[in-house]
Amino acid sequence: MSYVMIDIEADGPIPGDYSMICFGAVIVEPSLGKTFYGQLRPISVRWIPDALAVSGFSREQTMTFPDPESVMCQFAVWLGEHSVGRPFFISDNNGFDWQFMNWYFHHFTGSNPFGFSSTNLGSLYKGVVRDMTRSFKHLRRTPHTHHPVDDAKGNAEALLALKDDFQLKIPG
Repeated sequence: MSYVMIDIEADGPIPGDYSMICFGAVIVEPSLGKTFYGQLRPISVRWIPDALAVSGFSREQTMTFPDPESVMCQFAVWLGEHSVGRPFFISDNNGFDWQFMNWYFHHFTGSNPFGFSSTNLGSLYKGVVRDMTRSFKHLRRTPHTHHPVDDAKGNAEALLALKDDFQLKIPG
């Protein structure tokens, strides 16, 4: 099983009514050298300017992005090529990131290679340090830029720090 750190940017709060604009993924291993970046054309006429602004893209730019079906199919192939066994989804905010990724995979490819489970990095950290008020974000080395590959790498660095500092047993 390979842990895959995911980060997404969207133009609204929920999939279907709003669109996933881009996402990044990194296989959690010491090199952090296996990454995927996808940009997706909006699927809805609805969008919230403040939500889209986080991504750094304009609505006009997003309308030129590739078709979501082709991007999700490419990502599924990439996961198959780079994951050892079934990929396992983990993110900083899996309540948000998971809903988009799951919806897009099911809608555009018919299934989700991650299955039906995900893990929230923040909750994992709170459990490891046994303190519900603590944040893992100081463990990131890559700056949090809202480019999803940068953000996924920073979060993967934090997970690897948990593995090293607290002997957390994870594959890779």
